[in-house]
Amino acid sequence: MKVTINIDCTPEEARTFLGLPDVQPMQAALMQQLQDQMSANLKAMDPETMMNTWLPLGMQGIEQFQKLMWSQMSNAMGGTSTKDAKK
Repeated sequence: MKVTINIDCTPEEARTFLGLPDVQPMQAALMQQLQDQMSANLKAMDPETMMNTWLPLGMQGIEQFQKLMWSQMSNAMGGTSTKDAKK
């Protein structure tokens, strides 16, 4: 014997019938908080700030790296280093 029962109800009605909590207000509050936080972070991240975050030393870091490489290459080739040249 087979018995089929079709129930036509909304998710809210099913939650109420089964005694499950209504989480829609909590979900709406969390989504609003997430949206506010993301908006604030996007406003704070202007292009200059992002570049400073990604490249903390900017061009100074690149120049220092180049000086380091040149001094290492000149030392390896038997040349004088920048320390020796200053003396």
